[in-house]
This record gives sequence, structure tokens and C-alpha cells, in this order.
Amino acid sequence: MVSCKKDKPLSSESNEMATTKDGAQYTVDTLNSRVEWKGYKIFKSENTSHFGTIKFESGDVTVKDGKLESGKFVADMTSLTSEDLQNDAENLKKLNGHLKSGDFFEVEKFPTASFEVTKVTPSAEGDYNTLLDGNLTIKGITKPVQFKANVSVKEGLVNIATEPKDIKREEFGVKFQAPAANGVIKDEVTLQINVKALEKK
Repeated sequence: MVSCKKDKPLSSESNEMATTKDGAQYTVDTLNSRVEWKGYKIFKSENTSHFGTIKFESGDVTVKDGKLESGKFVADMTSLTSEDLQNDAENLKKLNGHLKSGDFFEVEKFPTASFEVTKVTPSAEGDYNTLLDGNLTIKGITKPVQFKANVSVKEGLVNIATEPKDIKREEFGVKFQAPAANGVIKDEVTLQINVKALEKK
């Protein structure tokens, strides 16, 4: 048998969509939502890490029967900034410039990243009440990712807070390695998503 379907590009492994837009529509409150990130040098220790935030450009959430049904969140990669260097303007500017450059996230070419929820599963185990399966896209490369999250829906407001999750940056084409003398940069980057969404009136 010869298949006429072209092989999918390697850069787009993704979860099948099991969600719909059937329900009440909510809009992400971009002022009060953010992605928190943390990057590490070779040993995960506080004094060899940088951490910071990325703002959301847009996003929407669907709620059905009082429960989260689907959502898509678009992060503004040009807003990426370090929080740990706030008192060191020179190094802050240097680090932010480097993270936005071709060595890392190439924000001129890829100004946004996104996470689209493909499946929402209630969870009774541990500290989180929901499993969010979805497709994470960074630098034009899409991979399936699952986050544990706490999700609440009440009175026109949806709150979503994921657990900190390690992703491998090299899978998304972020392959920069510093000279060993500066400390080797780990492949893992920790991401945590905090979203507030307001019901569309």
C-alpha cells in the first residue's frame, strides 16, 4: 500500500483535539496572567538559575456546564524578562537581549508561543484537580505536553494555575550552549502557567 499522505513534519508532533468551543466563552485577562520561567546552569541550585515572566498577548477559554472545556493561550515572547536581575539594570538588559536573540528564542522571527488545551481530565490525586493535555508551540515547533493544574470556575472568572513543569528547550530548537567556563546551561526549563479569564459579556 502506498500512502499519498505526506509524512507530518517532525516539528509538529501534537495531541489530537478532544475539546470543543461549545460553551460559554471567556477571555484571558492579560494584565493578571503570566507564564513564569526558570532556567538553570548545570546544577539546579538557586544561585545558578535565572527566573522571570512572559506576558500573554491573548487567549480564550470555553466553559461548559461549569467546567473548563478548552482553551488557547498565546504568550508575547517579546515581553520575556528576568525577575532575578531587577536590581542590576546592565546585566538585566544583557540577559534579556540574549534570551530574545537567535541564540535562544529568536523573538523577532517567533514573536509568540502558545499552549492549546486538547483534553481536560478531572484528577482526584495529589495537589492538583485537573490534568491539561495540550500542544505547546515554541519557535514554530509543536510538541504534546501535559500539565497538572488547579482550575476553578466561579462567577464569571476562570483561574488556571499549573504546577511547575520541566520542558526540554532543545526539543523546541533552543540549543545554545554557553562556554563551559560560564557554566553549562541545562536543557530543562521550568514553566508555570497562571491564567485568569473573564466571561465575555
